Amino acid sequence: MVTEVFADGVGRVDFVSGVVRIELVSLEPNESGQGKMEVRQRIAMPVDGFLHSLNTMGDLVNKLVEAGVLKRNPTPPAT
Repeated sequence: MVTEVFADGVGRVDFVSGVVRIELVSLEPNESGQGKMEVRQRIAMPVDGFLHSLNTMGDLVNKLVEAGVLKRNPTPPAT
């Protein structure tokens, strides 16, 4: 069985002692009705694993663009 974790986003990414640490954050509502992002979990991986994950996510972005889910911003002209 695979454990599934939900996160609203990535909070912080650090590189310490050869390991990339990624904080997963979720919105935690408070009494005033305003929400605050709180760390829920951390992922720690070696640099090569991090780079592979970036490549994998880039492939997904390309598929989402092809499917029309996302649109690429035009590249501004060089100045």
